[in-house]
Amino acid sequence: MISFSGKTYWLVGASEGMGRELAKQLSAQGAHLILSARNEERLRSLCDSIPNARPLPLDVTDPKAVQSAVDEIRQIDGVIYNAGSYDPMPATDWDSDAALTMSDVNFTGALRVLGQVVPRFVAQGSGDITLVGSLAGYHGLPAAIGYGASKAALISLAETMRFDLRNSGVVVRVVNPGFIKTRLTEKNSFRMPMLMTAEDAAERVLKAMRKRRFRTDFPAPFSWAIRVLPFVPDWLIYRGR
Repeated sequence: MISFSGKTYWLVGASEGMGRELAKQLSAQGAHLILSARNEERLRSLCDSIPNARPLPLDVTDPKAVQSAVDEIRQIDGVIYNAGSYDPMPATDWDSDAALTMSDVNFTGALRVLGQVVPRFVAQGSGDITLVGSLAGYHGLPAAIGYGASKAALISLAETMRFDLRNSGVVVRVVNPGFIKTRLTEKNSFRMPMLMTAEDAAERVLKAMRKRRFRTDFPAPFSWAIRVLPFVPDWLIYRGR
């Protein structure tokens, strides 16, 4: 069982939704927090409401900004990559700018952050990495251009890191939530199965972070249904299309 008390975590994507709730819950467990997001005002209001937290505004799509942020961090025990961008988008209404933004924030931004943090963790022989993916990363879904592919890439990245870092002292995990009630999912016009509150989702992420288990998908049974889709014949999934 991993303890958070007295440890320093860098939470990227902390200003809204599940990230904001996760910051509160980690703080309540005695963690010291470095909180990053683009919205400096929201970050500062969060840091003012919880102890042992300091804001570090950051745009993960800016390589120089990522480098500068890492240079400001003297020591961390763990990093949580929760930065996310989402716009519902069918291929028939392709918006290249929006698709590229989702890819840049959800996946390439993670590469920028981890490219700075992982070598430090390997050198010190310890570190804790949590990547927040999505159940949407397990299978191509309707109107998920940009989002689904970027989350699939993030899951693949986590799986590769799990192999490569297994004897390094660095813990790697990926958590894949379903639908969470946030300002992003408010864009959806369809019914979202087993919709969770941000607080509930954060509790599940915190529970996953207490363990060394690599993968956590939630909520069940929705996650089970998503995971079984790759085994369903294509003719059945795409029938009538």
